Amino acid sequence: MSGARRFIANLRSLVFAAIIGALCGCASAIFLVGLDRITAERLRTPYLLYLLPLAGLVIGAIYEKLGESIRGGNDLVIDTIHDDGPEIPLRMAPLVLVGTWLTHLFGGSAGREGTAVQMGASLADFVANRLRRFGASRTALVAAGVAGGFGSVFGTPIAGTIFGLEFVVRGRIEVRAFAPALTAAVAGDMVTLALGVRHTRYPNVGSLALSPVVVAKWIVFGVVVALVSTAFVELTHALKDYGKRRVPSLPLRMFFGGLAVVGLTYVVGTRDYLGLGVPTILRAFDDAALPVDAFAWKLVFTAITVGAGFLGGEVTPLFFVGATLGNLLGRILGLPLDLAAAVGLATMFGCASHTPLALSIMAVELFGAHALPHVMIVSAVAFLCAGHRGIYRAQRVPAEPSLAAPSHDVQEGHDTPR
Repeated sequence: MSGARRFIANLRSLVFAAIIGALCGCASAIFLVGLDRITAERLRTPYLLYLLPLAGLVIGAIYEKLGESIRGGNDLVIDTIHDDGPEIPLRMAPLVLVGTWLTHLFGGSAGREGTAVQMGASLADFVANRLRRFGASRTALVAAGVAGGFGSVFGTPIAGTIFGLEFVVRGRIEVRAFAPALTAAVAGDMVTLALGVRHTRYPNVGSLALSPVVVAKWIVFGVVVALVSTAFVELTHALKDYGKRRVPSLPLRMFFGGLAVVGLTYVVGTRDYLGLGVPTILRAFDDAALPVDAFAWKLVFTAITVGAGFLGGEVTPLFFVGATLGNLLGRILGLPLDLAAAVGLATMFGCASHTPLALSIMAVELFGAHALPHVMIVSAVAFLCAGHRGIYRAQRVPAEPSLAAPSHDVQEGHDTPR
């Protein structure tokens, strides 16, 4: 291909990516505005929690009727990007949107990244197929949809860009899609902001000079993050697998999962672990009296909710787990609370999703540049300690994980020994 033709082809791809990003931004704005109103309604109406099991029956029945082809969720998106599989059904976007709203309205402990990623990917694949983009061009646009969804729902376009490239193969970035992903993420974020959405504002953390003692503390911190992340991944997958074996009906699994969340709420005596949990996340940055077991309870609530099949994703709950664990470790290790909470927030999801670079960049976008060296150290330690198990089972695993002998081959995440 001549230079001129290549330039025109690249320019066309960027225009398509900008269109996809704009669609992602609109979808995220609708989703976030609705989510804010739904969360406010849940807080005003405490009895809605008792209806969570019934909501599970309804959501499960809808997904059994209309959502069989999209039940894979984020794993379906990964398979599509990696294998150039069949078109992702457009109905994924409205179904996951409404399903997530219902999960949050009735008190399920879930996030929003799964919704944003799946909406972005389904919109992107619809556009790609209508424009007759196939092969590498199509998969790059789907990755751009992931980046646009993630970046616009959190207000972190650069992290969204890296996330869209990083989450398909563990430990590797698909650089070929970089320009479309960046274009979609920036466009999506700009559209979401233009539509009046305001994201959660986190404090800028102060600086802390690196020293041998500080680095040693971060190493301990990283090991603990890996252990807690692995506990979450193993518990969530175990609950999913056990539920499918014992209760094949999705509506019934969600009904029993809803009952478990209601019962657990009364066991712990607080509703702080329902929904996103943003107020507690913010408390973790300065409250030295935060309950020491907050991270563990949120982990269990989320594993039950997601393991039962409720929609939404794991990012914000894992932000909660990471920030509250960081608060605890900051007190134990003598680290500044705000910095420890920020590092925990970013590295917990980065470890669980095997996207350490994306979440390191997100830390800068959310907390300022002072967080970067500390997040990178903890991310590296947690990534090395956690192994190949992650929340996305379809992620491909490099065939040779050795640092000394990297390989260009990948194997299916589904076939990875557990």
